[in-house]
Amino acid sequence: MSRFLFVVPPLTGHINPTAAVGAELTARGHEVAWAGHPGTLAPLLPSDARVFPVIDDALDTSLREGREQWMDLRGAAALKFFWEDFTIPLASSMLPGVSAAISSYQPDVVVADQQALAGAIGARAAGVPWVTSASTPAELLKPLAALPKVEEWVTAQMNDLQAAAGVSSPVDLRFSDQLILTFTSAELLGAAAAGLPPECVLTGPALGRPDRGSFDWDWLDPSRRHVLVSLGTLNGPAGERFYRVATEALAGLGPELQAVIVGPAPESADVPSHLMFTGHVPQLALLPRMDAVVSHGGHNTVCETLANGLPLVVTPIRDDQPIIAQQVADAGAGIRLRFGRLRAGDLRDAVTSVLAPGSAYRTAAVRVQESFAAAGGAASAADHLEKLA
Repeated sequence: MSRFLFVVPPLTGHINPTAAVGAELTARGHEVAWAGHPGTLAPLLPSDARVFPVIDDALDTSLREGREQWMDLRGAAALKFFWEDFTIPLASSMLPGVSAAISSYQPDVVVADQQALAGAIGARAAGVPWVTSASTPAELLKPLAALPKVEEWVTAQMNDLQAAAGVSSPVDLRFSDQLILTFTSAELLGAAAAGLPPECVLTGPALGRPDRGSFDWDWLDPSRRHVLVSLGTLNGPAGERFYRVATEALAGLGPELQAVIVGPAPESADVPSHLMFTGHVPQLALLPRMDAVVSHGGHNTVCETLANGLPLVVTPIRDDQPIIAQQVADAGAGIRLRFGRLRAGDLRDAVTSVLAPGSAYRTAAVRVQESFAAAGGAASAADHLEKLA
């Protein structure tokens, strides 16, 4: 039996894969714990999960307020804010608690999310093997390769952080040189898969996290087609116009389709009865009842959708989302539309296309689904972690 410590930021999409992998390790008789923000972890983990509180509520609130500011930024300004006002302060604040957790828990392996740099620093200082949990493959694809000065600046941020922690031999804290758990497949990555570092293992999405939340299942009419619309957990405030456009587009498809929209109903819109607006859904339980998904391109939502063999309409907003959206389009499993210029007619046409009988998009989505199943998911990730321990 081994001990594994997952170090995670206070971000739902980054915690979800670790919840599934942790559950698999626990089922195999290992001990598992998390270091992060208890309030964010609680609804995503089993009630008896062991949690080391290394982020307090005040820091979490400050980070969330910063993320709201960051949502209004683009380009170099967004990247600068992400590192200087989120990633580095988060790592500095987490490090004392992470180091204490490693000292008391004595894990055999530390699994650090790419945005929880304190996990890598703490593990290296303690001489414990560390693994990267890549909740999205975007950074592994070197999106800054064409901007060497920017990449140098990012590296300098990590080097300064490690110097402040007394580390004399800095490394790229985003990528373990021992193991990088990458929750996707070559079928979705396409040609980019060939350029991944050898430490990467493609496990497919790690599903199986707790899926809490109520839903009016009786509302779903099995004789109709069903579409889920979601902008994820961080992008909702950016989507006021999106929800108006989505309402107009899906209302125009008529009552033969039911749409579940995770977001607020537009105040001025006349919402027909075949559209449901809700603040939260048990997504993993709901997806098998859907026929297609409209998404912002968040990696978790995209992979959970494709794991059910469902096609997508993707309207990426920022960050890694354009990369993931293009992967979906290149795999033939969906249609990419521009978020900022989204029109009701375009969205309506795209949804109609992916829902068409015998749709090539559905065929491609099933092909990606099969590649995910072959990759192994949480069980495959657990296999690799056991070997390292």
